Amino acid sequence: MVFTQKTVSLSQGPDPRTSIQKERAEQKFDPQEMQIFLEGSKERAELIKSLVQQMERDPILWTDGSYYDMTKEQLREQTALKINRVSRYLETDSIDVFNRRLSIIGVFDPSVTTRIGVNLGLFISCIRGNGTYEQLKYWALDKETAHIKGIYGCFGMTELAHGSNVMGLETTATFDKDNDEFIINTPHIGATKWWIGGAAHSATHCTVYARLIVDGEDYGVKTFVVPLRDSNHDLMPGVTVGDIGAKMGRDGIDNGWIQFSSVRIPRFFMLQKFCKVDRDGDVILPPLEQLSYSALLGGRVMMVMDSYRMLARVSTIALRYAIGRRQFKGDNVDPDDEEALETQLLDYPLHQKRLLPYLAAAYVVSAGALEVERTIEATLLELDDAVDENDEAGIMKAIDAMKSLFIDSGSLKSTCTWLAAEAIDQCRQACGGHGYSAYNGFGKAYNDWVVQCTWEGDNNVLGINIGKPLVKHVIAIEDDGKVVKGSSDFLNQLKEFTGKEGSEKVILDNAADIEDVKKVIKAIEVAIIRASYTAGKTVREKSFDYVGAELVIISKLKAHHYLLTEYVKRIDEFDQEDKKPYLYQLAQLYGATIVLDKFAGTFLAYNVISTKATAELASQVIPKLCSAIRPNVVGLTDSFQQSDMMINAPIGRYDGDIYENYFDLVKVLNPPKNHKAPYSAALEAMLNRPSLSERERFEKSLETGEILSK
Repeated sequence: MVFTQKTVSLSQGPDPRTSIQKERAEQKFDPQEMQIFLEGSKERAELIKSLVQQMERDPILWTDGSYYDMTKEQLREQTALKINRVSRYLETDSIDVFNRRLSIIGVFDPSVTTRIGVNLGLFISCIRGNGTYEQLKYWALDKETAHIKGIYGCFGMTELAHGSNVMGLETTATFDKDNDEFIINTPHIGATKWWIGGAAHSATHCTVYARLIVDGEDYGVKTFVVPLRDSNHDLMPGVTVGDIGAKMGRDGIDNGWIQFSSVRIPRFFMLQKFCKVDRDGDVILPPLEQLSYSALLGGRVMMVMDSYRMLARVSTIALRYAIGRRQFKGDNVDPDDEEALETQLLDYPLHQKRLLPYLAAAYVVSAGALEVERTIEATLLELDDAVDENDEAGIMKAIDAMKSLFIDSGSLKSTCTWLAAEAIDQCRQACGGHGYSAYNGFGKAYNDWVVQCTWEGDNNVLGINIGKPLVKHVIAIEDDGKVVKGSSDFLNQLKEFTGKEGSEKVILDNAADIEDVKKVIKAIEVAIIRASYTAGKTVREKSFDYVGAELVIISKLKAHHYLLTEYVKRIDEFDQEDKKPYLYQLAQLYGATIVLDKFAGTFLAYNVISTKATAELASQVIPKLCSAIRPNVVGLTDSFQQSDMMINAPIGRYDGDIYENYFDLVKVLNPPKNHKAPYSAALEAMLNRPSLSERERFEKSLETGEILSK
């Protein structure tokens, strides 16, 4: 007997809801307690939940499936409305609370987070990194930019012909000594500022990266504040802007282009924390040119945190669907039982291997994101204090810390954004045809996400720039006995693991070694050492251009080393002993799949892992770890505490009622009563057109032939 429940059915249909609720009831740990691990503290976990609740109830910030049907114009308008709304929260939020708020909004509406982040993050961070205290106070506080009020900033680094090579930018800032002004100019089309978020419609001011020219001498790229629009929001003389149009994603952002035609600004609009130009045109250069890029560090940290939340979101959708969805009758079903249900997707070993590594990655990346966030805050504070006190020793110490931070943040940004992009598409494919529906979130998530793989330049170029100093460290250790400090200090083991005897030391020799996460971390260290040592030989003979691919691999391994190291450290410090076995399993799976399986060629080539261990990795270790984690999947995904609004995918909702939820949304957004399309006339004309003979007025018929042949 089939009873009428939500809708009338004549027979028993699929019941995915029961599958997920049954597994949820069998979980051995409290997901809310596990969230404390993911967010770093109980206070922060509670804060995250309270912020999500606020935004779910906010009528303007609330987001649902209609988001996926919006045009570019609708997205732009909605984004502006949401920024206006978010600015009201900023009036009462602390900086930390507001940063958490933006991080959450970035999960379900990244255009809003990015458009705000360009102003509060890049524009103000550029001033903080390159301007004096007084300049920061004036532009950020006195002008109320930090409160999304008064003026709105954008970040003018990238040009049409230059992106990753910042030192090659061609916009000029020529000092006019007679008038104590800089003349900002776009000398040719290639120097047009491009991709500038906020430039098309929003921004009133821009932090412009331009070549400093004084008395005909080029001092390289420095930073300047240039007004774009006056208080009526009209363009300033000499400023031309335009909209760069539709993009792959994030169409809620008004990315634009800017050309400057001899725009004059006062000398004190140049940001002069490190590089200074006085009234007479004397130039003082900074102790480290890369300090001008410190504005990018905050963006990198945000992208690592974004990677954690995106990995959490898409793995939750795909795993909940894989629990509710049944397909075929696998080996776990009695073939003689005609009443037996089909097998849950997640009970297939291949499906586990496809999805569970991304679940593990979300947990591991969360630890790295929090640690690099803490590090950057401390390092920038130390640098600011040293500059304010004119403490040269303190400045140099902070610069050393910044160099290490550039390596860590750069390797993490590129590796984590790549990993999240891969996860979005693989999770989509694992959901079959339903994953291709815009309403289940993967398509927009991917299109919105992948810009992060080229923000601040192509990830490969960033990888090269991260791998290069590591190889230089190894060359300096070899030649000069240099001692490396910071998170790359394991390079000091160079002699132990290279040379005739050192290169023969295998770190991972069997399955047990692979399951020992600390041995995996050691294996990554040795792989980086040997890869850097080998690359160094080529560099000595030729140049760094010949080892670009190797440098990218070294950068990726450096990121995985950082992530696993911080994750294990976090587990060791976690005060809830009953959660540690589950967390450690995820570390083991991450090491086995995201690191060893993906980089097997590198680990084999440098004799870090034995062929026997590599074979056991695929045949024993990965299937064993997946099988161990499988019963905990509902609890581990619930621990992300991402609400249905944040997930915004009917097949991934908490209740697991995938078919009812999906069908309901489709009907709401595409009402069945609208069964005739606006373009139905074209279809009707096609289908109901008269026959060819009739349309030719029967002029070619036999009868006509007889008439005309007489």
